[in-house]
Amino acid sequence: MADAAVEFLLENLKQLLLHHANLIKDAKNLLEKLENDLRLFKAFLRDSAKKRRKDEKLRELVRQIQNVVYEAEDIIDAIVTQAAEDKSRNYFLRAFQNRSELTQQVETVCSKIRDIYGDKSRADFAFINVEDGEPDKIEAPILRKDNVVGFEDEAETLMRYLGEETEHLDVISIIGMPGLGKTTLAGKIYHDSNIQYMFPVRMWIYVSQEFTRKDIFLSILKELGIRVDSEIKCKTDGELAELVSGHLMNGKFLLVMDDVWTAEDWNKLKIALPTNNKKGKVLITSRQKEVALCANQVRVPHMLRFLTPDESWLLLRYEVFGNPEFPPELEVEGKQIANQCQGLPLAIVVIGGILVKKFSASGEMGARRKAWRKVSESFNTYLKDHDTEKRMEKIISLSYEKLPYHLRECFLYVGMFPEDFEIPAWKLIRMWIAEGLIQQKENVTLEETAENYLDDLINRNLVRADKFKPDGRVKTFRIHDLLRDFCRTEAGNEKENFFQEIKMSSDGGFQPSVSEGHKYRRLCIHSNVLNFLSEKPHGPSVRSFVCFSNEESPIQSENISSIPAGFKLLRVLDIKPIKFDKLPTDMYQLLHLRYIVFSFSKGVLPPAFSKLWNLQTLIVDTTCRTLDIKVDILNMIQLRHFKTNRSATLSKTNKSNKGGEKLQTLGSISPKSCTQEVFDRTRNLKKLGVRGQLALILDDKSGSFDSFEKLGNLVKLKLVNDLVLCSSAEQQLHSLPPAYKFPTQLRSLTLCDTSLDWRHMSVLGSLDKLEVLKLKDKAFWGTKWEATDGGFRHLEVLHIGRTNLENWVASHHHFPKLNRLELRNCENLKEIPIGLASIPTFQLLDLHRSWQATVSAKEIRGIKRSLEEQQVPNVRRFKLSIFPPED
Repeated sequence: MADAAVEFLLENLKQLLLHHANLIKDAKNLLEKLENDLRLFKAFLRDSAKKRRKDEKLRELVRQIQNVVYEAEDIIDAIVTQAAEDKSRNYFLRAFQNRSELTQQVETVCSKIRDIYGDKSRADFAFINVEDGEPDKIEAPILRKDNVVGFEDEAETLMRYLGEETEHLDVISIIGMPGLGKTTLAGKIYHDSNIQYMFPVRMWIYVSQEFTRKDIFLSILKELGIRVDSEIKCKTDGELAELVSGHLMNGKFLLVMDDVWTAEDWNKLKIALPTNNKKGKVLITSRQKEVALCANQVRVPHMLRFLTPDESWLLLRYEVFGNPEFPPELEVEGKQIANQCQGLPLAIVVIGGILVKKFSASGEMGARRKAWRKVSESFNTYLKDHDTEKRMEKIISLSYEKLPYHLRECFLYVGMFPEDFEIPAWKLIRMWIAEGLIQQKENVTLEETAENYLDDLINRNLVRADKFKPDGRVKTFRIHDLLRDFCRTEAGNEKENFFQEIKMSSDGGFQPSVSEGHKYRRLCIHSNVLNFLSEKPHGPSVRSFVCFSNEESPIQSENISSIPAGFKLLRVLDIKPIKFDKLPTDMYQLLHLRYIVFSFSKGVLPPAFSKLWNLQTLIVDTTCRTLDIKVDILNMIQLRHFKTNRSATLSKTNKSNKGGEKLQTLGSISPKSCTQEVFDRTRNLKKLGVRGQLALILDDKSGSFDSFEKLGNLVKLKLVNDLVLCSSAEQQLHSLPPAYKFPTQLRSLTLCDTSLDWRHMSVLGSLDKLEVLKLKDKAFWGTKWEATDGGFRHLEVLHIGRTNLENWVASHHHFPKLNRLELRNCENLKEIPIGLASIPTFQLLDLHRSWQATVSAKEIRGIKRSLEEQQVPNVRRFKLSIFPPED
């Protein structure tokens, strides 16, 4: 923990000295002395990275470093906040000198370090070995989705149940202790090709311990492909239950409800399920047998068994080597480790995460065998408890202890998200960066380093990749309940106080109490947040305050200042569920904010946001149609990402300013803001969204699209023609700029409501590096599209939504690398070109309310299956999804 704290404070001092010298000029010598002491701390921490695992005295010294650095950080940040408000001369110097106890504490720790290294450290720290603490080499995530071990007989039994005819809605339950593989087994069944064919309508819902009926019912509607607008969100639980039941009343469906905790929870949810639908099936996973007996009194609950020793050894081999093959020299130790996991799959997966990082890829066999033996021995000394659940906790703890120090805080931070939450990778990565948990490396962006850290946690099986981007990178991920519980426990212990989750107790109070906020550096609360804020919490050291509730919570005017008044040193503030009518003025005193996500009902972003000079990520959600950005965001020199859900008009930029160089994400801005001046300042943009009257830039008459050529690093572009902001003449675009005017590195393009003629697709086909093309809601309009030769040479994903297209003429050579085709609301499309079946890489066809095309889709599936059976080289396994299903 201390490592990241030292790095962050060093960077803070550097930024203060570089950009805000006017606040601290009289205390410059004091801060430079502190900076030198911090460099000693840094050198010591790197040198002792491996030694302190076995030396309690070194660990105690590391804790002292952490405490004194945290205190220094809090004091300096608090003084900076006051100095920015106080215009009197020498404020910082006077305030800093008044905290003489800090200087004494720093010097005491420095003396202890010097005692360890002797007099050398007074003159030269170059002798200290700084290599031991460097992060491990990052490897790509090992994908093991198809390597589900030990559930063949279980899956066969459950799939047989799903195929049985009943006289009522059939509820099937998988019951077992945490870590036994209930979700894995349900996932194996859910993704089975025969089940997909049997149940074209399939829904997967995470229930978890804390839920609201409204959230669950809305999730089911979303899974059914129903657009959940504000009108639906305003319905009562009962009305939503009727709506869900109505959609599920007829036809076959499979609904998986993962992690139902109690029979009472089931009773709350079952009102939305049509009991008279004989074709419907519900698959439940739960820890409690009582849930199964309550859900279906006729069918016996399916009690999940433990793995056999052979299955355990096979699973361990998959986790470490990626396949059943293994060096025979490791068999004895490997089987011993597998057996010590006592048939618990999660234990094997977590231990496999230790072995795969340390011992599988390289090194002399004797050394690897010795290392495996060492892990086996650590089981005997570390896992003395015979209780299986407690053994699992200790296995997780052992895996945590094996983590390199730079990953420990990153892993614990994941526990701030709610149970069973689908965590967006981009969100976690930006929060890590804002917290200073990611160290800057030469020629690598902070985002790239953070993404590598996440991949590392996935490789170690501490988190699980859930969804992937078209390029194979992780889009979202999840953490197992037991691993999340470990994060919460470890982060909340008195030695660390890393973060604390706030919950409302049965007596109406909060646990821990509001008065204990001063103990913790981070707080998360996912329900009853308005009640919490009404009690005016106070946390002078709190650096993160996050709320990921699904419930929108309009905050009362008397409580709008509760957050900035109670948590003055915040770096991370993610409060999207809290709806502000107006922003409190003291929000702009949160000078240390690096990441903020908020919602409000205004259409103007005030110029006062310029006071937040440390801001890296700014995400604004507004109910207004447009957002007028009064602050010059291009002059916010640390800003890396700006996003809003509406058309944002940027303020006029000052050409003499040097900001904008770090900006990577900008969206969605109005076409009027797509100027030479803006793109001159933002040449490092990677993602850009434009929303509004696209005719201003896309009709190639005004020449304003010329400015896009400056964006040589742009890889993702989204263009939305906002019909509300357009005149009737502007609602249909008549042309596209020529291909050479598009950014040269563009890999992903989204168009929406542009109503272009299909002949203009030839322009998009000429974009040489385009891999993903999403044509949403009338992006193209017309009854016939005849693909032209020579285009879309690298296109992998094609999405077409809501169009009047009837005839699509194309063959395999028009999309030679197509992997995925999604058709949404293409109700008039008569057939999908059969020639697409000959594309070797084509493996997913997803139809949604595109009824006429289903015959050709099934024909394509038949051709693909035939090619698979013939084992034609390079032909990938094909999947067809159709909604709604044919009865």
